[in-house]
Amino acid sequence: MHLSMEDETDRRPRNQHYEKDIAYVTKYSKWILRSIGIWPAMLEGVARFLPKFAIGLSNFVLLFAIVPCILHITFEEKDTIARLKLCGLLSFCCTSLMKYWALTLRKPRIMDCIEQVWTDWNQVQLHEDREMMLKYGRVGRNLAFVCIVFMYTGGTIYHSILQYAIGTFVDEHNRTIKPLVYPTYSTLYDVQSSPIYELVYALHCMCGYVMYSITAGACGLAALFATHACGQIDIVMSRLNDLVHGERNKATSNPNARLIEIVEHHLRILRFSATVETVLQEVCFLEFIGSTFMICLLEYYCITDWEQSNTISLTTYMMLLVSLTFNIFILCYIGELLMEKSSSVALSCFMTDWFHLPTKMIHGLILIIAVSNNPAKISAGRIADLSLSTFGGVIKSSLAYLSFLRTTIM
Repeated sequence: MHLSMEDETDRRPRNQHYEKDIAYVTKYSKWILRSIGIWPAMLEGVARFLPKFAIGLSNFVLLFAIVPCILHITFEEKDTIARLKLCGLLSFCCTSLMKYWALTLRKPRIMDCIEQVWTDWNQVQLHEDREMMLKYGRVGRNLAFVCIVFMYTGGTIYHSILQYAIGTFVDEHNRTIKPLVYPTYSTLYDVQSSPIYELVYALHCMCGYVMYSITAGACGLAALFATHACGQIDIVMSRLNDLVHGERNKATSNPNARLIEIVEHHLRILRFSATVETVLQEVCFLEFIGSTFMICLLEYYCITDWEQSNTISLTTYMMLLVSLTFNIFILCYIGELLMEKSSSVALSCFMTDWFHLPTKMIHGLILIIAVSNNPAKISAGRIADLSLSTFGGVIKSSLAYLSFLRTTIM
């Protein structure tokens, strides 16, 4: 992918390894998001319709699982405990669908952020700057990988091993009932007849892949953008430390020119961070609300399965609980990292040998400190800032809801 905003002269990379570096830091997020049509791609001919086809297919398989499940819970399921378990499954599906719609709506902004990432990697000049960017890029890549492993492992167990453990059984009408991942409304079609059962099961597995890809992809995207911003902030801080003596960047001998360059770079990071927050605010809000509810339900499922000595079901729900808990933890950790790193610019300004600078330049540093007092952040719908304290609030809220739920059901 090339940046449309640049002319042919600017496209020549200053960092000769920038394509390899970008491929390294975006590998997992790009693969996941491209499979569901969210990652921007410069395709020609018939291939340019592939992202739209992927978006349409993903919406279809999600709705194919959600709508019959709603009808089944409303009109057919009478058992309270079974309804509660199905409500947890349905809430995860609906949350995933809404997150997918939010990502689809924000796709142009996502492309702007990716182009900015490409530009920054292209324009990096010093080896030390590239190493700092790679350090944070490696953090984002590892976070995305761990999230993918947890989500797909839990999802695979739920869609395969748990269904195999349930197995076929004979109902009161002497009919052999084969298990389904998501319940269906019997009035729509006879799901137990072949090949309808095989087709429905395949579509349910596709739905699971899309849901876990949405969750893992959104987390990977947040990790990619936030860690990239942190790497850029580290570059700004290194330039601030070199502002007075200019030993690091000998091409610019004038301290005033170095300050202008620092301010421009800092403002570019702040604009990028603001765009990232706009891109992720709906997704993070849905993740924030959905995780609180889902963690509570999964804790309840684990307790009931423990009491019933249902080992396979307990293991499955434990894996899903760990996956969702770790996912919201990653988002909160990313938000904490971005806030901490962006606020540390003020300390770097103070720690420079500012007393050797002219008065006007000192005033410029004071303005940078003032701007840094309002650090970049990732918010959940501009209601709550994602941080480690927010993660603690999610866990405490889920435990409070669990206590209320057990009191109500018991």
